[in-house]
Amino acid sequence: MIDTHCHIDFDEFDADREDVIARARDKLSAVINSGYGLESNEKALKLSKEYDGFVYPTFGFHPVSSQNSPKEEIDLAHKQMVEHLDEILAIGEVGMDFFYCTDKTLRARQQEIFTGFIEIANEYRKPLLIHGRDCEKKIFNLLKEYDDIPKVIFHCYGGSLKTARKILDMDDYYLSCSTMLCYSGRHQDLFKEIPIERILTETDSPYLAMTKQERNEPVNVALAVEKLAELKETTVDEIDQRTEKNARYVFGI
Repeated sequence: MIDTHCHIDFDEFDADREDVIARARDKLSAVINSGYGLESNEKALKLSKEYDGFVYPTFGFHPVSSQNSPKEEIDLAHKQMVEHLDEILAIGEVGMDFFYCTDKTLRARQQEIFTGFIEIANEYRKPLLIHGRDCEKKIFNLLKEYDDIPKVIFHCYGGSLKTARKILDMDDYYLSCSTMLCYSGRHQDLFKEIPIERILTETDSPYLAMTKQERNEPVNVALAVEKLAELKETTVDEIDQRTEKNARYVFGI
């Protein structure tokens, strides 16, 4: 199985990163480390070289961070992505977050910045890894204007089932479920209705642990796979194989 979205470059893993990756290797076949900003992208690339063939990078800029960033910093992020296109699996995580941002001006700024990242994915035909919260339908409507994005991933999808169905009407659009599936009834109800052929699995480590006192880590993606098997009334092996096949197809690994 594959953790398609985590942040093992974060400071939370500085004390035992090697052990965290070793635990992941015991159960997983790959980990995708998603860049969060300029420095995080650099760290993600460095880790991918240290753990070549197991840790893979994506380059992004989180919307809540980017909304307050000067144009020069956004331009640097664009340049960084384009310069490393052959080394990264996707553009992301990028997107919009209307849960944390309620200011209309900042929301408009998020959309403007996100559009710039969409255009990079579209122009260079790279998968687009999306952070969308409380604005999934708006993001979906934005994407309708672009025809050359090869694949789209809604990371940690938590929107409505109605919007999910619209997303799944599109070819090569995928919804990723996190370890929240293990304890969120809402996410369980949602992903029970989503076909396994369009599901990816992730932890979003160090976030979304089983309890607030814990730190999440990539190996826990196995818990999401187990819960999916329960919801779909099938075997863990079936879910493991199918979601890994999806991830390898989407990210080209």
